[in-house]
Amino acid sequence: MSADPAGAQDAAPHQDAARPRLSPARVLDVDPLLDDPRTRIVVCCGAGGVGKTTTAAALGLRAAERGRKVVVLTIDPAKRLAQSMGIDSLDNVPRRVKGTEGDGELHAMMLDMKRTFDEVVEAHADRERAAAILANPFYQSLSAGFAGTQEYMAMEKLGQLRAKDEWDLIVVDTPPSRSALDFLDAPKRLGSFLDGRLIRLLTAPAKLGGRAGMAFLNVGMSMMTGTLGKLLGGQLLKDVQTFVAAMDTTFGGFRTRADATYKLLQAPGTAFLVVAAPERDALREAAYFVQRLAAEDMPLMGLVLNRVHGSGAGGLSAERALAAAENLEDPRIVDQGDGKAGLRNSPDTYGSSRTPDAAASEEGSPADTERSVDRLTAGLLRLHADRMQLLSREQRTRDRFTARHPEVAVAEVPALPGDVHDLVGLRDIGDRLAAGRPDHT
Repeated sequence: MSADPAGAQDAAPHQDAARPRLSPARVLDVDPLLDDPRTRIVVCCGAGGVGKTTTAAALGLRAAERGRKVVVLTIDPAKRLAQSMGIDSLDNVPRRVKGTEGDGELHAMMLDMKRTFDEVVEAHADRERAAAILANPFYQSLSAGFAGTQEYMAMEKLGQLRAKDEWDLIVVDTPPSRSALDFLDAPKRLGSFLDGRLIRLLTAPAKLGGRAGMAFLNVGMSMMTGTLGKLLGGQLLKDVQTFVAAMDTTFGGFRTRADATYKLLQAPGTAFLVVAAPERDALREAAYFVQRLAAEDMPLMGLVLNRVHGSGAGGLSAERALAAAENLEDPRIVDQGDGKAGLRNSPDTYGSSRTPDAAASEEGSPADTERSVDRLTAGLLRLHADRMQLLSREQRTRDRFTARHPEVAVAEVPALPGDVHDLVGLRDIGDRLAAGRPDHT
């Protein structure tokens, strides 16, 4: 089961027609979560394009300005985080963000997968062996693009940051949804690879040593390497064997550290926030995350629902707006006041090539102006109808999610007219997150 969100409050029973609400949901209060010194890691996960990077940065900034020393780690290769924080570029080293308010500190960094792998090698091998590993062609390929390496190295970097105990809070921005699941799976997968049968066979000669090792190599390995050489190519096989021999003493550490970081993600000091948009596909991914995190005993704190639309004229339904637009666009279907009906139906204009408005205009009436205003008003009414229909779809989608997952607290952030590019925008997002409900005016 997912953990109850810190500071969650029951949704207010009053429903404002101008602001669609999530009546069955609980409201996520992020400030108690960020303020709690026991909260050491916040992981933002979700589908691609739903605002995870912005959410992570906004949470980090808010926590820093409330007095905590924060580092935001992004795994997303996009540069939005650096841009919004006024930093020219991010790399594998935390960079201090200038311009924050309050007594805390905000730092940001972007995962450099290969550099993190290099750091692991350098930390767990002597200088000579580390140099041999780093120069090995197979290692270079593995560290640059092996499936799951990025997510595994994200876990390594998270473990490194937490082990230093330098930060009050670490906020992690994960890759898009399916990759973010790899964030949980990669340590087990890469650990299984490093502990797998092929690796054990390749390291066996070095472990046996002496005549026994040579006998094993000459008999069993000759057959296996002959087959692998045909499949992989002789040079690649040699590179793999050289890499394995050099990494032999390092393999055990991968699994140990992966297990330790995985347990860290299950610890009470960690909080997962699922980020989504009020759209069917995004909330389907969010539901998948909720179920997966519960199955893994990961502490889910709630859902951040980004880009929620609202209207300051919610009392005017889509149906009434469309009807009013149609009446304005074809006024002859309703009664006209001030003698206009008589003008439109008079013998002088009926069947004439001149329209009633043209006739009225020739007589010096303000009909042209009135018709222009009518067309403009009708267009605005149709835009409002489209917005109300969008709100209705979002409401149904949100209600479907909250009905299936009533235990998940929700914080809503309204759709903004533009992207967030600076600390002012991030601060505004943080304020709206803390409010829990979008403030549509």
